Amino acid sequence: MQCYFSVVSIFIRTGFALAILAIACPAEERMQPPRVIVIGVDGLSVEGVAKGKVPNLRRLMDRSAWTLSARGVLPTLSSPNWESMITGAGTAQHGITSNGIVRNMVEFKPICQGTDGKFPTIFDALHKQHPKSRIAIFHDWPGFADLVAKDSTDILQHETGNKRTTEAAINYWKNEKPELLFIHLDNVDHAGHAFGWGTREYRNAVEAADSRIGEVVKMLDESVGWDSTYVLVTSDHGGTPRGHGKNSLAEIQIPWILSGPRVIAGEIMGPVNTFDTAATLAWIFKLTPLPCAIGRPVTAAFQPAQILLTAAKTGE
Repeated sequence: MQCYFSVVSIFIRTGFALAILAIACPAEERMQPPRVIVIGVDGLSVEGVAKGKVPNLRRLMDRSAWTLSARGVLPTLSSPNWESMITGAGTAQHGITSNGIVRNMVEFKPICQGTDGKFPTIFDALHKQHPKSRIAIFHDWPGFADLVAKDSTDILQHETGNKRTTEAAINYWKNEKPELLFIHLDNVDHAGHAFGWGTREYRNAVEAADSRIGEVVKMLDESVGWDSTYVLVTSDHGGTPRGHGKNSLAEIQIPWILSGPRVIAGEIMGPVNTFDTAATLAWIFKLTPLPCAIGRPVTAAFQPAQILLTAAKTGE
């Protein structure tokens, strides 16, 4: 894409003048409306990425903005962390503090509620602000469906096993090209619970998840989909040989890997939190900020040109 640049001066709230690049692109050369694929690997630890045999993930990281120091929320359980990821809120805002096994999943009333009483998600926001958008979720863990309003997606489908889940998601993508596709894989977490994080069985599960990620990347390679498609790979929590749910860094630190148009490849040096994921997706889709969210878009992952174009579009 060929664009034209000029230097302009703007006056920001602090009272300082700032010189920036103004960008003009011919209409026919502007980027296509974005699509996003989120691959959430339940229980994928930072160590699993750093030390595992994950060739597909490493190739993706070569073209991605990434960090292995992102953080989830406490407690380091699946439901609170997936909820924070898709809402942009912390547990103090959305009220989900467990998986609902020992006590109620929603321990107290969320500070914001949608029509179904749940805290609004990125799926709700995209559905309401861009009603023609197609939104699909394919999840390996049945409990993920409890976090999502049923009227906020075109398809919310549970499949058993990481292979069947990925195959169903890829088939849907090829046929429908949804604007937002969320793929939840659960095999890594299963291995962690059964054998412990860091064990040979756990590493095998990480390698299997890496193969599924490779299948999604291959799909985009074959469809020439990278010009307008973002892929985000992340997790809800890590773990220890004894499991997860406590307060260690091994449990709360997670990978966060984003590739796509005008993303700056390399390590993100600033902080990234799991609740920044929903805010970043909203930013990519140029949505108004999510209500009651505390997450912020990870703009450090993007080229200045993309930041300026998005700011011009949203008026922020």
